Amino acid sequence: MKLTELKAIKLAELFSALSDASRIRIIAQLIGGEMSVRILADGLGMTESAVSHQLRGLRQMHLVRARRSGRQVFYSIEDDHVSRLFTLGLDHVQHG
Repeated sequence: MKLTELKAIKLAELFSALSDASRIRIIAQLIGGEMSVRILADGLGMTESAVSHQLRGLRQMHLVRARRSGRQVFYSIEDDHVSRLFTLGLDHVQHG
């Protein structure tokens, strides 16, 4: 497989975004469905500020999306590619 420099950089950025345990835990929670920052923070034992910080990076990498409803913002997985990538990675770790 031939990979251009630009695609290699983008792929490296994707894996870099997934290289943080907090971000992985957030994605794992969101696999179950849409959640607010407060629900994510409570479920992960993190502060809302820390979760928001991680979500900002995940949004920039197009791994999660935000939906505003009034004053609350709800987050979900961007698309099936993210879910599949997470599941494949988890399968690899569990069988390794």
